[in-house]
Formats: sequence, C-alpha cells, structure tokens
Amino acid sequence: QVQLAESGGGLVQAGGSLRLSCAASGSIWGIAAMGWYRQAPGKQRELVATITSGMITNYADSVKGRFTISRDNVKNTVYLQMNSLKPEDTAVYYCNAERLRVDFWGKGTLVTVSS
Repeated sequence: QVQLAESGGGLVQAGGSLRLSCAASGSIWGIAAMGWYRQAPGKQRELVATITSGMITNYADSVKGRFTISRDNVKNTVYLQMNSLKPEDTAVYYCNAERLRVDFWGKGTLVTVSS
C-alpha cells in the first residue's frame, strides 16, 4: 500500500499563489506516475497535472502556463506550484500515485480562491 499525505491548501485571493505538497510513504517502490487531480463542488474529478518517474509532465489545458508540477524522487514528494489562481480553480485537490498499475489517492486538500 501507498499512503499519500497532501498539504498546502488554503484560502487565497484571485491572482495569488499556493504550493501543494504530497508525500508518499509505505510501499513506495515501483511508483511510476504521480499527479494532482481536483474536484469542484458538483463536478467530476478532473486531471490537473501528472509527472512520470522520468520527469515527463502533462497538464490540463486550463492550468497550462499557470501551474507547475515537480517531483523529488529522493523525498518521494510531488509538488504543485499554482500561480495566477482564479476562482474557478477552487476545488479539493487530490494527490495520486500509480504503482504497478494500481492507483492510490490522498484524502485531498481544499483550495479556495476568492474573487
């Protein structure tokens, strides 16, 4: 099993920045891609950004140019730097890790962007 612990959410004004962190623990051997997803009230969970163990990144069109995903394989931690935040970025952000074709999820951290 892989345990994922997110941190860094909170309340920020539009145009501001936040940095989310997600630390993986447990059976971390074999973790391939890690990433961030989000779920706004009344909406389905959607991909925000992913990063492979080889540091190949992928972003949702809605966050390209504003968000940056990074990963520290020594610390087994993935980060999401969010700049130029918009009210529509308000959501619970979930960390994801894929290990041996099994997905693991964190409990989520709330990001609220006020206008």
